[in-house]
Amino acid sequence: MNTSRADTIWRLMAPDDLGHVTTLAARVHPDYPEDTTIFAERLRLAPAGCLSLMLDGQFGGYLISHSWRGLLSPPLNTLLGSLPTPADRWYIHDLVVAPQGRGQGHAQVAITLAENAARQAGLPTLTLTSTRHALQFWAQQGFVPEEISAEEQAILASYDPQACLLSRPVG
Repeated sequence: MNTSRADTIWRLMAPDDLGHVTTLAARVHPDYPEDTTIFAERLRLAPAGCLSLMLDGQFGGYLISHSWRGLLSPPLNTLLGSLPTPADRWYIHDLVVAPQGRGQGHAQVAITLAENAARQAGLPTLTLTSTRHALQFWAQQGFVPEEISAEEQAILASYDPQACLLSRPVG
C-alpha cells in the first residue's frame, strides 16, 4: 500500500492521524466542517480506504474512502453506522493535500489508490460529492455528473448550491 516518491508516502491511516486529519480538514474546508468522529468512523468501517500522506515525515494530506451503494451521498458530518451491502461503487468521502504538497501529483496517486481499493472490492465505479471549489479538479480527473433525484439534490444543497455528485469508471 505504501506509494512513495523520495520522502513522500501514502500509507494506511492510523488512529493517531485523526487529529491531523481534522485539523487539515478544518483549514482546507472551513465551509464544510466535519467532526473527528466522522473520520474515526470511516477509518473503523473501511481501514483500507483511509490513507495518510506523509511529506518529508510530516502529515500532508489524507484520503477517506469506502464502499457505497446508489446515488445518495452521505450527508455532510453524518455518521453512517455501517456500510451498505451489497455495495455497487467506491465512494471518495474526502481527499485533501496540504497546500505545501499541491501540484506534485499526490492527489492523482490517491485516486489511483482509491481505484485499487475499488478493484479489490469488485466495484466498477468511483463516486464522490464535489463542492463548488473542486469541480474543475474532479472534471480534470475524468469525473462526470450523475443524474440525481430530488432527495440527492437536497443532500447536495447542504454542502453548497453548486455541489455535484460525480462518478467515473474504475480504470
